[in-house]
Amino acid sequence: MRHYLLFFLGILLAFILAALNNALYTVNEVEQVIITQFGRPVGNPITDAGIKIKMPFIQQVNSIDKRVLEWEGTPSDMPTKDKLYISVSLFARWRVTDALQYFLRLGDERSAQSRLDDIFGSETRNAVAKHELIEIIRTSKDRQPLRDKLLTEAEKAQDIGSLVPIHIGRLLVEQDIFNAAAEKVKVFGVELLDIRFKRINYNESVRPKIYERMISERRQIAERFLSEGKGEAARILGNRERDLNKIQSEAYRAVEEIRGLADAKAAAIYADAYNQNAQAVAFYAFIRSLQAYELVLNDNTTLVLSTDSELFKYLKNTDTQPIPGNN
Repeated sequence: MRHYLLFFLGILLAFILAALNNALYTVNEVEQVIITQFGRPVGNPITDAGIKIKMPFIQQVNSIDKRVLEWEGTPSDMPTKDKLYISVSLFARWRVTDALQYFLRLGDERSAQSRLDDIFGSETRNAVAKHELIEIIRTSKDRQPLRDKLLTEAEKAQDIGSLVPIHIGRLLVEQDIFNAAAEKVKVFGVELLDIRFKRINYNESVRPKIYERMISERRQIAERFLSEGKGEAARILGNRERDLNKIQSEAYRAVEEIRGLADAKAAAIYADAYNQNAQAVAFYAFIRSLQAYELVLNDNTTLVLSTDSELFKYLKNTDTQPIPGNN
C-alpha cells in the first residue's frame, strides 16, 4: 500500500511541476504576447518584459515582434502614364502597434508580409500609372543639368543634354504611396513607418530602344567632335605647308641674294684685276676665249665660222707645227 502511495505522490508531483512549468513563461524585451484560450484571445496584450503566469495547458502564448520590421517587394512590371513599362521594386519599414488587432486579422508575420505584398503592390501600381516616368525617376525639380561646354548653339537648340522639367518628383510619388498604404494597413494594427523605391528599371522589351536612343545621342556628339578634330587637323596641316613654303621661299631668296652679292663681288674683283692696263684686258679676253674653246670644242665638234668671228681670231693664228723632239 505504501508503494502505491509513493507512486501516486510521484505522479502528482510530476503533474504539479509540469503544470507550473507550463504556467510560467517569459516575455522578451523585443516582443509582446497575446494569451489565447482555446484559440481565442484572453485579456489585453502583454508588453512588459519579465516572467509571467497563465493558466497551464488551457492557455497558449503567442509572441508578436514589436521591433521595426522590414518588407521588401519583388520587382514587378507596371505601366507609367506615358505608356512606358518599367520594373519597380520597393522596400518598407513597419511595426505592430495594436497586437490584438494584428493577431485577430493576420495571425503571424508570414500572413502580414503576404498582405503587405498585396497592399503595397496595388498602391504602387496606382501611383505609377498616374505619373509619367520622369516624375518617378527625378527627385528634385530644381536640378540643373551638367551640360558639355563644347556644345554648339545648334546642339543646345536641340535640347541635347537638357533636363525635362518635372512638377512632382519621386519623393512626392513615394509620399502618395505611403499615405494610401498607411490607411489600409492601419486596420490590421500595423503602423507604416516608411516606404521607398529600391530600384526602377526599364522593362526588357523597351530597354534596347532606350539604349539605342542614348547611343544615338552620344554618337551624334562624337561625330561632331570627330568632324571638328578633322577640321582642326586639316587647318594645322595647311598652316604647316604654308609655313614650310614660306621658309623655303625666304631661304631661296636669301641664297640668291647671297649668291648675287658674291657674283657681284667676284666680278668687281675680276674687273679690278683685269682693268689695270690694256695688256691685262687682252689677257683676260684671251683666257675667256680659251675657256669658251674648252666648253665648245671636243673630238666630235664641227664649227662653221666666218673669218671675222671673234671665236676664230685665236684659232686662225694657231701654229700646227710639231714641237721639236716629238715624233
